[in-house]
Amino acid sequence: MSESNTFSKLRKQEKDLRRNIIIDAAEEEFVSKPFNKVNMRDIAKKAGISPASIYRYFPDQQSLFIEAFVRGTIDIFEKLSNTVNNSKDGSIEKVADDFTDYFTRNDQYFRMMMHFFLEGPVDSVVFEKLIALERKLLDAFDIIFQKMNVKEDVRLYSQAFFSGLVGMVATFRNHPDKSDEDVLRHRKRIARMFSRMIVDAFLYRNRKS
Repeated sequence: MSESNTFSKLRKQEKDLRRNIIIDAAEEEFVSKPFNKVNMRDIAKKAGISPASIYRYFPDQQSLFIEAFVRGTIDIFEKLSNTVNNSKDGSIEKVADDFTDYFTRNDQYFRMMMHFFLEGPVDSVVFEKLIALERKLLDAFDIIFQKMNVKEDVRLYSQAFFSGLVGMVATFRNHPDKSDEDVLRHRKRIARMFSRMIVDAFLYRNRKS
């Protein structure tokens, strides 16, 4: 490898390292305070750099937020997709359980997701990244309903399933008399009931048809 190529590789590694340090700092801020209270100055301070330096890596706050969200959720979305693809029936109950478990234990990512749903990204590039991530998850959910022999538009069922999971995580929270594990158990219990209701509804309809 030439000296110039070696130098370019080292510069890229350094840039990637700094970029990840900034994302790590942003995630720590998301955990410690409400989403709308997080700002670039605090992130820069936690990352040990100047606020101006952040903009060498991220053009704006939304771009940083979406990168943190994508990096934080890519593994769970891959896990859900693999579960669906490697099962005979789509494993809707396990998918519901894993989704609920992850977004309960990683509340900062759930709050990010809700922020994007409620506020909506302004930048078109950021919006497209979110849509691509959502589409990948819904594609996996489509396969669940295809394996359940749904004849109608499976995307509508996938959207309903996703909305139900998000709603459960959003609704059953902030109980002062319950521990985090109590909340998680309750959410997973409801998620199991929800997924079983879907399966039972299709079994009943198939018997009637």
